[in-house]
Amino acid sequence: MSYVEPGGEYARDSRYLTTRITADGRDGHPVEAGRYRLVVSRACPWASRAVIVRRLLGLERALPMAVAGPVHDDRSWSFDLDPGGRDPVLGIERLREAYLARDPGYDRGVTVPAVVDVPSGRVVTNDFPQITIDMAVEWKAFHRAGAPDLYPSALRPEIDAVNDTVYADVNNGVYRAGFAGSQKSYAQAYERLFARLDLLSERLATSRYLVGDTITEADVRLFTTLVRFDAVYHGHFKCNRHKLTELPVLWAYARDLFQTPGFGDTVDFTHIKQHYYTVHSDINPTGIVPEGPDGSGWTAPHGRAELGGRPFGDGTPPGPVDPSEAVPAGHTPLRP
Repeated sequence: MSYVEPGGEYARDSRYLTTRITADGRDGHPVEAGRYRLVVSRACPWASRAVIVRRLLGLERALPMAVAGPVHDDRSWSFDLDPGGRDPVLGIERLREAYLARDPGYDRGVTVPAVVDVPSGRVVTNDFPQITIDMAVEWKAFHRAGAPDLYPSALRPEIDAVNDTVYADVNNGVYRAGFAGSQKSYAQAYERLFARLDLLSERLATSRYLVGDTITEADVRLFTTLVRFDAVYHGHFKCNRHKLTELPVLWAYARDLFQTPGFGDTVDFTHIKQHYYTVHSDINPTGIVPEGPDGSGWTAPHGRAELGGRPFGDGTPPGPVDPSEAVPAGHTPLRP
C-alpha cells in the first residue's frame, strides 16, 4: 500500500512483517529446507530481487517458489497461472489468504515477495530488503557448491550505503516520479533520479560492479530497476530524460548482468508490461499494453569484461534453469 501526501509527493507504506527466518531460529522460524514457500511475481522489481538471489545461490530445492500472475486487483496478488487458479502447495487462490492466516485483521499491503510457512499457511515475512540478505547469510547451509558471496562481510558497510542511495533515488525514485501528485513533486523526483543515474554512470565507468570486483547484493538491487526502465519507467512513469539505451555506461552494465546466468534468465518482459500498464489504471486508463520496446539489444555484446572483475568471485555460475521455472518463450530475448 502506498499513498500521495498532501503536497503531492508519493510515499511508500513500509510497514512490513519483519519476522526473520534465521539459522538459529531466534524469531521462531528456523531455516529448514522445504518448510517455506517464496511467493513472487516476475512483474514486481522487489520480488525479482529474491528470484535472482535464490537462483544465484542455488536455493531452488530448499526454498520452493510460487509465481503469482502479473496482474492483481485491490484485494491481492492471485495464483491465476496455476491450474484452477490455486497454488498447488498452499492451496489458496489469493496471497491475501496467507496474510489473513497470520493476522485476521491485517490491513497493510499484500505484497510480494512474501515467504509463507507451509505447515501453518501463514506469511512469515514480506520484508523484501531483509529477505535477500537472509538468503545470503542465514541460508548458507543450503547454498549450492560454488555459490557466490553476495554480501561479503568486509564490504557490507559500502554495500549498505550504496543500497540506501539507490533505493531512495532510483528503485523508489521511479515510483516517486510516476505517482507524483503535483508537478513540483514529479520534477523533484525526476531530477533526483537522473542525478543519481549520472553518478552511478561515473562510478561504473571504471568499475565493472558497484562494490568490489564481484557481483553483490548492490548489483541485484540496481538491476531490477534498470531492466524495467525502457519498457515501463521511461514512458509510463515519465522518467524520460533518457532511455537506458541512451546511457552508454548503464546500458552496457545492465546488459552485462542480463547476460550473466541468474539475471536475464529470470526476467519476464511480458509480465512486467502487463502488470504496470494494466494495474495502474489511474496512469494508463485505457489499459493498453505497448508492444515495444525491441528487446533484442539485451543480448548484444557489452564489452564490460575489459574492466576486469569476476562475476562469481571464487564461485561458479548457476546451472541451467529448471524447466518448471523457465520464463516462457517469447517473454524474454533469451528464449525467442
